[in-house]
Amino acid sequence: MNNFSAAKTLLDLSAVKANVQESRNAQTTEVMSKDIFEYWRKFIYDNCGIYYQDNKKYLLQSRLQKRINHLELSTFEDYLVYIKNSPERAGEMKYLYDAITINETFFFRNRPQLDALTNSVVPEIIQNGKNKIRIWSAASSSGEEAYSIAITILETLLPKYPQLEFEMIGTDISCSVIETAKKGLYKEYSVRNTPPLFLKKYFKINSHFYELNPEIRKRVSFKVMNLYDEQNMKRMVSYDIIFCANVLIYFDINAKIKVVSRLYNSLCRGGYLFIGYSETLHNISKAFKLVNFPKTIGYKKEQ
Repeated sequence: MNNFSAAKTLLDLSAVKANVQESRNAQTTEVMSKDIFEYWRKFIYDNCGIYYQDNKKYLLQSRLQKRINHLELSTFEDYLVYIKNSPERAGEMKYLYDAITINETFFFRNRPQLDALTNSVVPEIIQNGKNKIRIWSAASSSGEEAYSIAITILETLLPKYPQLEFEMIGTDISCSVIETAKKGLYKEYSVRNTPPLFLKKYFKINSHFYELNPEIRKRVSFKVMNLYDEQNMKRMVSYDIIFCANVLIYFDINAKIKVVSRLYNSLCRGGYLFIGYSETLHNISKAFKLVNFPKTIGYKKEQ
């Protein structure tokens, strides 16, 4: 091949690569139409209760686009048809939930709630005659909250109440974060608020990760759970304490009422519900009694 032919071949290859890249760019910059956004919004809401406001259209678009590219589909409409009609719909819904949910958390994120748990709530339950306590982290993400609760109980409550037994479960709608929780491997960002004593006692540095020791991991079980799924929620019963932080903010009023009602049914009489700082049960439920603790509040089921 002479120099001219070689140069022409290189130019042709460059043109092909440019066309492929241009095609990919066109795919990743597709704009979701208002009508398709409405279809997607209803589909997501019907399946998990999350409601995307109008100003979140771009966020939904960017979150779905990666999955569309992975499946080598062309449009948001194609993906909607695919997920509704695919024989693997159940499996694909897991990827969808991973795409549309936000999992921002870290160990010992809400110390006032943990203080309320150890100083007031659990002692009250023990005084009422129970020595086994069941606790549910209902939006556990990658497990930091559930493990923080387990560590706190081991360090603070068991020395005072050696007869105490506790069952700790964490659930989340996202399969990927549940798998992360089960592995117990975390980056420095996740442990940044962990007391140094606990960090030394319950973690070891493994490569670039902090590995939670087996003593704590065996204390917590995890499973995938959609809080909007009425049938599955009926199986979650007889819990003494439920933590459900930063979930209600993604629901509209009707979905909030449904989810909170189901959480109420999951609690034992005298049980407590804790939600996020920016969340409230005002205009959502009158079934709970609001209880004030130092720097936080809880909701008690009295009946």
